[in-house]
Parts: sequence; C-alpha cells; structure tokens
Amino acid sequence: MSEGDSVGESVHGKPSVVYRFFTRLGQIYQSWLDKSTPYTAVRWVVTLGLSFVYMIRVYLLQGWYIVTYALGIYHLNLFIAFLSPKVDPSLMEDSGRVLQGWRRPAGARCWHAATKGILVAMVCTFFDAFNVPVFWPILVMYFIMLFCITMKRQIKHMIKYRYIPFTHGKRRYRGKEDASKAFAS
Repeated sequence: MSEGDSVGESVHGKPSVVYRFFTRLGQIYQSWLDKSTPYTAVRWVVTLGLSFVYMIRVYLLQGWYIVTYALGIYHLNLFIAFLSPKVDPSLMEDSGRVLQGWRRPAGARCWHAATKGILVAMVCTFFDAFNVPVFWPILVMYFIMLFCITMKRQIKHMIKYRYIPFTHGKRRYRGKEDASKAFAS
C-alpha cells in the first residue's frame, strides 16, 4: 500500500479536507443528538409534527402511496422491535435463566430511526421515480391486516412470557436505615 491509500488520508499522510469536513459534520450531528436526549417529549412532538407535515404533503400531491406504505411498515417494524425483549424468552426456556434486558432499541434510538424514516420518505416525495401508481385502499387494508396479525402475535408472546415492555419510573430500594424505621413504628 502506498502513501495516501488509506481511507480519508491525502498524499502527505494528513486527513483530507473532505474527510475532516464529514468527520466534523458527524461530530456536530452527534452533539445535537446528545443534547436532545433528555427532552423525550419534545423529540416525539417534533417527530409527530414531521409526520403530520409528511401526511399533508402526500395528501396534497395525491401520490407517493407506496412510499407511505413502506414508511408505515418501517414504523411497525420499529414498534415491534421496541416491544420485544433483548433476548427471546422462548429460547431461554430450557436454560431457566431470567430476562435481564427488555427492549432491543432504546427509546432515543427508536425515535432517531423513526425521524430519519420520515425525513427519507419526505425526500422521496420530491422525485417522480418513487410515485408508483397503486390503488391505495388495498395498501391500507393490507397494512391494517398486517398490523393486527403482528400485534396479536406480539401480545400473545408478552402474555405467555409475562413481560411488560414499558417501565414506569425508577425503582426505589429501601436501605438498612429506612427498613429499621419502618419496623420500629
């Protein structure tokens, strides 16, 4: 390998301007993601707003139904992954181990993927190549049927293995001092 053959390096061994630009752009993007992490409600409101803008755009353009269908399937896939445990309990039945982690993607990653999906679908509506003529009521019926079948299977799985994918706050444990006061009174 000669000098300058590695990824992002120029002839003189220093990172190229393009490589540094995209590295810096990625760092800024990650910084904004990190800053938005504590604001869960705001993030989801923005995503719902983007979704609403996307739906209005599709309605006004009267097209891009196949892109919308693909976006719906993608969001359904994200939702199912969010509800699923990290480790499938049916595979752990023989070993007798207890579930330790619940969801596959964390809430922030799920939000990030959903938002990126909406933005990609929005960009697709600017290109006529993605405007495939299709009878949209069939897509709606198929999506509803797929949603119902998938959720039925997921709910049965949750009931069978007794797991709830949502947490309601942080557990509070009593220390030795708190426990002794509780028994004294």
